[in-house]
Amino acid sequence: MSARTMRFILIASAFVAGLASVFAIVIVLSGREPGAIATPSSLIGGPFRLTDQEGRTVTEQDFKGHPFLVFFGYTHCPDICPTTLFEISEILGKLGPESNRMAALFVTVDPDRDSPAALKDYLSSFNARLIGLTGDQAAVDAMTKAYRVYARKVPGEHDDYAMDHTALVYLMDKEGRFVAPFNIKRRPEEAAADLRRYL
Repeated sequence: MSARTMRFILIASAFVAGLASVFAIVIVLSGREPGAIATPSSLIGGPFRLTDQEGRTVTEQDFKGHPFLVFFGYTHCPDICPTTLFEISEILGKLGPESNRMAALFVTVDPDRDSPAALKDYLSSFNARLIGLTGDQAAVDAMTKAYRVYARKVPGEHDDYAMDHTALVYLMDKEGRFVAPFNIKRRPEEAAADLRRYL
């Protein structure tokens, strides 16, 4: 085999390897960031059957006729989850009595630690309208899959762990259809005014 042929094979191999790397990165990124804006709304959301912080069974049918927000997180989350739940609580507060016409769901991605009792204790620091949802791993996985949510356990020290997860707030309409990611990074009054359009 000539040196020119060998050089051509090496260059071609490097190109193919580079192309494969690009596709791998695209696949990983599409998994980590579900791209709700680019994904057809019919592909986000759907049936679920979980348990709330009071131990009651909850399904998507319980929210028919009411718009609702959905946020996925976990009670051991150090920053993003409590911050997001605080912001949602502020928005619900600005809605006043109208908040009774909608719902806000906090769905755990860590059902091993987030029992109904754990969710109830955790959510006691936020707006009383927030509904915490948990279940067995299969039920939680089914809902995260339906909402195109990325969630992965990240090992820590001494058998501890964190959860890497999608941090979008999903806005669903009265029929349970995905509308758009809901922007909570604005004044609570503005976000509340936006929500009123869907009540």
